[in-house]
Amino acid sequence: MRRRTQAIALSIALLLTSGGMTGTSEATDKVKRTAECQGDWLPATPTSPDVMDGQLSFLDLPAVKVGKDVDWRTDPYRNRSWSMVFHSLRWMGRLVADYENTGERSYLSRATEIAQDWVKDNPLRGGGSPYAWQEHPIALRAPALVCLSRHVSESWLTRSLAEHAKMLSNPALYEKGHNHGIDQDIALLGIGCRYGRDEWSGLAIRRLTETVELDVDSQGALREQAPRYAIYVYDRLKVAMSNIEACGRKVPASIAERWKSLEGFISHSTQPNGFMVPIGDGGADVRPVGYEHPKKTVKVFGNGYVYGRTAWDKPESAFYSIRFGPGAKYHGHEDHLGVTYYAQGRDVLVDVGFHSYENTGYRRWTMSPEAHNVPIVAGARFRPRTATALTGSSVGEDRQSFRLTDRAYGVPRTRSVLVNHGQDVMAVLDTVPEGSKVRTVWHLAADLSKVSSGGGRVVVKDKSGWKATLVQVAMPSCTPVTSKVVRGASGPYQGWVSPAYLKKQAAPAVVSAASTGSLLTVVVPGTGDPSVSCSGGKVSLQTSDGAVSFRVSGSKLS
Repeated sequence: MRRRTQAIALSIALLLTSGGMTGTSEATDKVKRTAECQGDWLPATPTSPDVMDGQLSFLDLPAVKVGKDVDWRTDPYRNRSWSMVFHSLRWMGRLVADYENTGERSYLSRATEIAQDWVKDNPLRGGGSPYAWQEHPIALRAPALVCLSRHVSESWLTRSLAEHAKMLSNPALYEKGHNHGIDQDIALLGIGCRYGRDEWSGLAIRRLTETVELDVDSQGALREQAPRYAIYVYDRLKVAMSNIEACGRKVPASIAERWKSLEGFISHSTQPNGFMVPIGDGGADVRPVGYEHPKKTVKVFGNGYVYGRTAWDKPESAFYSIRFGPGAKYHGHEDHLGVTYYAQGRDVLVDVGFHSYENTGYRRWTMSPEAHNVPIVAGARFRPRTATALTGSSVGEDRQSFRLTDRAYGVPRTRSVLVNHGQDVMAVLDTVPEGSKVRTVWHLAADLSKVSSGGGRVVVKDKSGWKATLVQVAMPSCTPVTSKVVRGASGPYQGWVSPAYLKKQAAPAVVSAASTGSLLTVVVPGTGDPSVSCSGGKVSLQTSDGAVSFRVSGSKLS
């Protein structure tokens, strides 16, 4: 009862601030366009004609028919993301924006019906959809309702906005240091500025400053452990800063600085083919556009990323990524010590990628070590959310090496990675203590198929005939290590990649036998028959572009 009384008091204040008008605005020859209703927060789909026809299409899933009296418990795909978008009401906001653009009165009328129906069927006290008052739908819905309030001034709407502000102000619901928190701050700022409530807009700006400093580190790396979310945060911070200025406030310097620093992280996370490397909950089809890239071709981000490339703006250049840092959280996967490798204009070693947020066996597998290019201590129990340290690095123009270690399996596991450019080669040395055995999983691009395997070698090719070879030997003996190539297995899952949301595709995965001591893996793009030899700790090989050699000393590569 007390909650309801507080909400009514707030709504009365909002009504007084907005002039106490009721009813929809009178039709005019030219509708005023408002900042609240125009902008990139609006969805591309469904379009206004789709909504008028009751056809709702979200997340590239087939459209769902809804009636004039919307059933807010509709959940056709048993998909949490679909339900979140449904209850965000951004699709309702599309109607209001297009009403401003076209003057089509029926758009505003239908938007009002939809919003009023949502408010009636989803009271804050409960009884509506379980998704209605979750923190993220609240944050995304509030701007749509603020937009509507520019043309509709009725008590049910101002009362609902007061309830939204109350929930957005609740510290127990606030997602501090997370992209959801940014959305919550944008929403609260919008309501506060719309109705002149400085306590709301001031709280939003203070919280936003703290959240940005937690979510984006001083190097510009996003701490949510999925680089594609850096694009989302970058775009949402741009909206937030614009809204702060429109509200007559000053943008805190730290927000502007961290926002700008994200550009470098996004650029370093982007492969030469223009697609972002799919680390964590990041799809392989994300293509950043318009971000300035730095001059450096190799960058170590202290929060867990190594990125290197031979050149910028050249699709045929080489690229690699290595994961380490704090234990998995937010949108991160158990991918520590994992690497990806792009060479000669092609994906070679890939991450399995992001499928969906649904709690399925496949989703859980995509987050596990088995779905990443990592060393696994055979027979040992994996310890989730273990941190990994970068213990050494050497960065030259044509060759870089890195050394990482953790105790994710209860004993030290160490991985050394060496990348040679010009004559493209990636060498990876995995070491475990005496008495333990290590095996590896290597996920290859889906367009590669097995040519041959045996004798410690796997040769793959693409449709053009281009080949790559993966060589595995035990060190220091240089004895070939057997492996098997798995594609499209489901018991357990192995040999899959997710090229896009809710998509999965069979792809070759090389699973090695367990080896004592150290296991050396050498990836040689561009040839199906490299010569590899070992002598006194020196490894020599012949690539399609010439000879390459490096040294193995204990757990180090150089």
